Amino acid sequence: MLATGAAVTNVTALAQVDREKIYQWINELSSPETRENALLELSKKRESVPDLAPMLWHSCGTIAALLQEIVNIYPSINPPTLTAHQSNRVCNALALLQCVASHPETRSAFLTAHIPLFLYPFLHTVSKTRPFEYLRLTSLGVIGALVKTDEQEVINFLLTTEIIPLCLRIMESGSELSKTVATFILQKILLDDTGLAYICQTYERFSHVAMILGKMVLQLSKEPSARLLKHVVRCYLRLSDNLRAREALRQCLPDQLKDSTFAQVLKDDATTKRWLAQLVKNLQEGQVTDARGIPLAPQ
Repeated sequence: MLATGAAVTNVTALAQVDREKIYQWINELSSPETRENALLELSKKRESVPDLAPMLWHSCGTIAALLQEIVNIYPSINPPTLTAHQSNRVCNALALLQCVASHPETRSAFLTAHIPLFLYPFLHTVSKTRPFEYLRLTSLGVIGALVKTDEQEVINFLLTTEIIPLCLRIMESGSELSKTVATFILQKILLDDTGLAYICQTYERFSHVAMILGKMVLQLSKEPSARLLKHVVRCYLRLSDNLRAREALRQCLPDQLKDSTFAQVLKDDATTKRWLAQLVKNLQEGQVTDARGIPLAPQ
């Protein structure tokens, strides 16, 4: 029993020491001389300290220091001169912002302060070098953390910004990982009723989304990725919940989603196969056919 008590005391003491280090690193963020190491150490600890986000948000000068790290990188975007060292450093700052975006106590204030807008210049970049790819992916991770919460406030905020065209551009030309996160963000926006209505409100918005999804299907038929395909199919299925979009999809759904192109890729993915079958069923419902069951062209 005594041994157990001593062990608990040691664990508590260790936790206290760790806590003191966290406070020290947060304080060190305010000083340019100590900031880089503090960013690195805190980004490593973000998963193991549940209340790190409120500690960051409510400590004096911390968020300003993180935003300064982001703004300092802007001159390296155009012309694209970002180095691996610069990218790693700013991505540590972005990881801490993702922590703030994920936490229920700080998320609302994070949105009210419009902090995601500071990341949009990074999403505008097109350079294919690894530092830029890492920067885009980490920035998308912050937005992904916001939409993962399924909160109306998040979707309402994002719809007032340019996140949809930014995601669409990355979906068209990013790396597979960036495409996957960008498509996940679009999927989450579509799954919200306000988001679906927004995208289907005008033909221009819908057709832009449908065109990019169509290009992705074509690309996936040549270079399959089950994970990316899953998000693409879910986006199409959700679009088919809107009557006007459903009518348009009857004309423009890629043939590869109607035939057996992806049968091998999806052989072990029951969920995506079910979504795909539901999508095809949705597009067939209410369709006028001739005596042979062949769909008639709209008048």
